[in-house]
Amino acid sequence: MLRRLAAGCAALALSAGSLAACAHAPAEPEWTPLFDGRTLDGWTPKIAGHPAGENWRETFVAQDGAIRVSYAGYDRFQNRFGHLFHRTPFSAYRLRLQYRVLEPPLPDTPAWAIGNSGVMFHAQSPESMGLDQAFPVSIEFQILGARGPGPRPTGALCTPGIVVTMPDGKRQPAHCTPSSGPTIPNGTWVDLELEVLPDGHIIQRIDGQVVHRYSAPALDPDDPLAAADARRVIAARGGKLEIASGYIALQSEGHPIEFRDIRIQPLR
Repeated sequence: MLRRLAAGCAALALSAGSLAACAHAPAEPEWTPLFDGRTLDGWTPKIAGHPAGENWRETFVAQDGAIRVSYAGYDRFQNRFGHLFHRTPFSAYRLRLQYRVLEPPLPDTPAWAIGNSGVMFHAQSPESMGLDQAFPVSIEFQILGARGPGPRPTGALCTPGIVVTMPDGKRQPAHCTPSSGPTIPNGTWVDLELEVLPDGHIIQRIDGQVVHRYSAPALDPDDPLAAADARRVIAARGGKLEIASGYIALQSEGHPIEFRDIRIQPLR
């Protein structure tokens, strides 16, 4: 809305009356970088089996202007799922970044996790996760790289410990819901945009294309894969299920990937 208003003011700039009206129009909020391009300042790792803050074997590194999920220090993955959390919780915003899936995965990476990563949001804090907890209670904007000759659309929706409402008005029943996105060759930089609106609607875009819309996220004490984790978060929130804010995290699932140009625009 703010973007359309600003564009309309620019188009009407030749009119004195319009200039007066536009003088009172709110400016579009600025974009703020979340990554300085050189260090992991402001980010906290949490890797399964290790406490929050321990970047075990340098899983996450700042390199060549990007955050790289690196397994240079690993021999085997051994299900050490990890996440790198930004220090600030957010509620309503646009998040933009670029990612590219690299090669190769670790030899014992689970088959489903090959070429797989994600951007988690509305997540619990890293400090609140259990020592061996593999995934934060969160919503995941899933990233899928190409694998084999067939299609593998990127931009799916996954919900460990959370349930959302789909555009047809029904609650999402599955842990992951495939997207309408493209299949993108590994090694290609991809534009990812997440829009979390103040009214609870959420939009996922890949290279400018909408690949998912949904709304009304809520903690799910009956999630078949993350019920125990969700119940701990619910208890810490005094039983409140609705969730409108949380942390943003980049995922490590056994396959190398890079993220760059990470920036956020607040919407309220």
